[in-house]
Amino acid sequence: MTEMTTRTEPTLQAIHQKVDRAERLSAADAEYLFRPEVSLHEVGLMADRVRRRIAGDRVFYNINAHLNPTNVCFYRCRLCAYSRDADDPRAFVMSRQQMLRAADEAAAAGCTELHIVGGVHPEKPFEWYRRIIARLHEAQPRLHLKAWTAVEIAWFAQQTGRPPRAVLEELVQAGLGSLPGGGAEIFDSQVRNEICPRKAGADTWLDIHRDAHQLGLRSNATMLFGHIESREHRVDHLARLRRLQDETGGLQAFVPLVFHPENTSLTHVQKTSADDVLRTVAVSRLMLDNVPHVKAYWVSLGLGLAQTALSYGADDLDGTVRQERIHHAAGADSPEVLSVDQLRHLIAETGREPVERDSLYRPLRRDGANWEPA
Repeated sequence: MTEMTTRTEPTLQAIHQKVDRAERLSAADAEYLFRPEVSLHEVGLMADRVRRRIAGDRVFYNINAHLNPTNVCFYRCRLCAYSRDADDPRAFVMSRQQMLRAADEAAAAGCTELHIVGGVHPEKPFEWYRRIIARLHEAQPRLHLKAWTAVEIAWFAQQTGRPPRAVLEELVQAGLGSLPGGGAEIFDSQVRNEICPRKAGADTWLDIHRDAHQLGLRSNATMLFGHIESREHRVDHLARLRRLQDETGGLQAFVPLVFHPENTSLTHVQKTSADDVLRTVAVSRLMLDNVPHVKAYWVSLGLGLAQTALSYGADDLDGTVRQERIHHAAGADSPEVLSVDQLRHLIAETGREPVERDSLYRPLRRDGANWEPA
């Protein structure tokens, strides 16, 4: 007679014990913690314990600027308020002079990083994107260029008929420093078919980040939440990222991004609650036990929630974020830019130590616009 195996239902006490013993949570544990009836306070306490174990009392920030060379995009995803067709009067393509001026302004402001993403322009060849990296790197060699999402890399590979790894190798030669985490959205294929049907799928995103890590590049990972996905979809997304990190160790930060429906094709979706945002940050910290950092990206979360998220597992506020366009186009009501004093004040108010970092999480010493490793 075959014995029936029973699945043990997670409990808050059992999960607390796992966290205390630094044991890995299961997908079932994470789904349980997403239940609204489970105490958000308790979930936050556990995430904060993990955060302290990994980062101590430090909270990181960097001095960075964003560069979005074009908003013309082939994909035109339903979730996006930023992209435009080429014949739209609101479409733009930055000139070489404009991009170089933006890099010069970033360097003059003391930035250590330029975060470069934008639309996938159907008429711009890969060489146009490669030259952007090469020219910016030549003009400002100390600026770390974190550029092109996996979705953009996949487009370049399709354009050129070359494997993504070869594309990445050429970009590294041009001056690429690391990959941002954008384009991940939610990995579930049915959800992607609803919100971004033309965009590269989850396997492609994961494969490109795997290639990048094998080449020695570091990258971030994101999850866009608060639209049509379920808590099971969120947990599946986190589990796939954890498996990739087990394999490569190349993810340095996870960035939970709140979906802003304004000016998208999903305006009927109600913006998710503050409780859901904090719960998602906390469960992400608990689930991603092998990813060193979780960002409270203030542009997406808003200043108040980003600061509060530092008590729910996050240990990074991102940075000054000059010239961000994508989230603001979708209705984010966060400021256009933060000063270093504002960032440090937000962190210090939580009783934590503000630490300026570079793009690879090395602490820095600063004298005005000049910096060096601490």
